[in-house]
Amino acid sequence: MIPRYTRPEMAAVWAPENRFKIWLDVEVAACEAWNRIGRVPDEALARIKASAGFDIQRIEEIEREVKHDVIAFLTSVAEKVGPESRFIHLGMTSSDVLDTSLAVQMVQAADLILEGIDGAREAVRDRAMEHRDTLMMGRSHGMHAEPTTFGLKMALWYDELGRCRTRIGRARDGIAVGKLSGAVGTYANIPPEIEEYVCRRLGLVPASVATQIIQRDRHAEYMTALALAASSLEKFAVEIRHLQRTEVAEAEEPFTDGQKGSSAMPHKKNPILSENLTGLARLIRGYCLSAMENIPLWHERDISHSSVERVVLPDATILLDFMVHRFGGLIRGLVVHPERMEKNMGLSGGATFSQSLLLALVDSGMTREDAYRVVQRSALEAVSTGTSLAELAANDPEVRERLTPEQIAEIFDPASHLKHTDLIFRRVFGEES
Repeated sequence: MIPRYTRPEMAAVWAPENRFKIWLDVEVAACEAWNRIGRVPDEALARIKASAGFDIQRIEEIEREVKHDVIAFLTSVAEKVGPESRFIHLGMTSSDVLDTSLAVQMVQAADLILEGIDGAREAVRDRAMEHRDTLMMGRSHGMHAEPTTFGLKMALWYDELGRCRTRIGRARDGIAVGKLSGAVGTYANIPPEIEEYVCRRLGLVPASVATQIIQRDRHAEYMTALALAASSLEKFAVEIRHLQRTEVAEAEEPFTDGQKGSSAMPHKKNPILSENLTGLARLIRGYCLSAMENIPLWHERDISHSSVERVVLPDATILLDFMVHRFGGLIRGLVVHPERMEKNMGLSGGATFSQSLLLALVDSGMTREDAYRVVQRSALEAVSTGTSLAELAANDPEVRERLTPEQIAEIFDPASHLKHTDLIFRRVFGEES
């Protein structure tokens, strides 16, 4: 079942109409190829191309009896074509149709996901430019670390989404492979020229070597690329969830007119979009494991992979397509609170400038061990009492002996931490940034 939130374009990829259409494209292209080498007469090919079609209800009716989807499809087509249908599926096995067609669907799905990633990256880029100089506290282990900007956070996400795009594009090319080489891949009853022609018509390349199937490491690579992208989206979503916590409150998801956050607590505005992305990523990672377990099949083929793929491939592509569009909308509507970021930066009393103070003392000739002792003593006092580290440093005899008031003031200027922001932006976005 296709979930209700699926975009129509992605739903169409996995709809029965598209699947059977591609099956028919494979079969008709194969007839054309056979015609080119003289096996299928011109008049038979003309009849096939004019009459070939399918009826989904009829296919389902036949399948209930024969218990074989490809045979049911071929019977439905034959009923429309007539005697010339004897040339359809010539020398082929079911997986020639199934795997080649599945590759086309996976390419179609990947192209839609790539479009979605492009849209999400554009949204992230816009917010990065908007907030390139919006100061905020960087955190490690959940604790205040050193100043950064919200724009740099967005630049990181943009760059990571670019890697997601590259991996999915590479996996898309890796799955754009077809095979029409017969029951065990030896071309015993169908010459390689047929495969080459059909694959070219469908925008695929022939598998260099196959068994009855295209090997499933390709499908696992595809699923791994999807899972990595989903995990990156979850990473971004978890960050938004943390920033929206009441104690942090530096950014929050858009909250539309009429929206309600809780049935019991009217004050609640919950990060439901980000939490949703987190949950969906777990599903896709699980599907990735299923795809990997499809790689070791018996001998030249068994059918254990088929039932898995009927679930995981549509689900994973549909879910990731949904995720990238949901994430893009979330970023466009994200409410950023620079004033809260500024307030939070002051919570640690300037202790987050401790490394700069440490390095300045080392540059003055103090040993690193002594400098660490001096700075840690004042920094921990700043955190526990709320007194600013700048004030404590200025009144510390060991610091005053080595640093001037002007040098101390420069150490506690947040801009000193961000002097290379322009360089990072040029690396990520190019010279025009």
